[in-house]
Amino acid sequence: MSRTTFTRNSTRALAVGAALLVTAGVAGAAAASGEDVTRPAGVHRAEKKAETREAAALTGKAKMFRKTTEDVTFTFDAHLAKRNNGDPSKATGTFTFVHLDRPGGKGGWAKGRIDCLVTGGKVATVTGIVTETNLKKIEGGRVGFSVHDKGPGKLDRVGYSWAATGRPTGDKKLPKCNSAAPFEVVKKGTGDFHVTPWTPPYPEAR
Repeated sequence: MSRTTFTRNSTRALAVGAALLVTAGVAGAAAASGEDVTRPAGVHRAEKKAETREAAALTGKAKMFRKTTEDVTFTFDAHLAKRNNGDPSKATGTFTFVHLDRPGGKGGWAKGRIDCLVTGGKVATVTGIVTETNLKKIEGGRVGFSVHDKGPGKLDRVGYSWAATGRPTGDKKLPKCNSAAPFEVVKKGTGDFHVTPWTPPYPEAR
């Protein structure tokens, strides 16, 4: 065997050995960190997202369509944690609604805390307690809302518990998660809402 042949083979062997060491080092570091190196990174991310997904949610802000100068806006940030999947009354978050005679004009507004959230498909019903408002008669009372998230490029719909009375009443006896159907239409280009579907826990057959 010539010296030249020996040198080439040795170099090739060293290169392969170095590559194996690098691979082993990466795998060893991953194993030491607790990472499952047998599964693609994308799978880990998807599983992590599934683990942290909420049981239900309603978020977003938009103005309602009006033929008059009225300026009506609803804002929701309602969430039901995965650990509370079986109890919609443990939902948390906030809501705001504003109804003015014209943009920047006179009218009523209220803010509050969410106390119940139920979603089915892309429809949500939520209630909350009014904590701040310029309508003193409704402070401390419960109000309800409903939202139909119609998806990208489509106009969502909104409903509220005072649809039949014309204005919020601050009814402290309004049941949780109760509202009129989503009959109002969002004004194009003013925002939209997002609903995370809820999967309720069904009783097991005996």
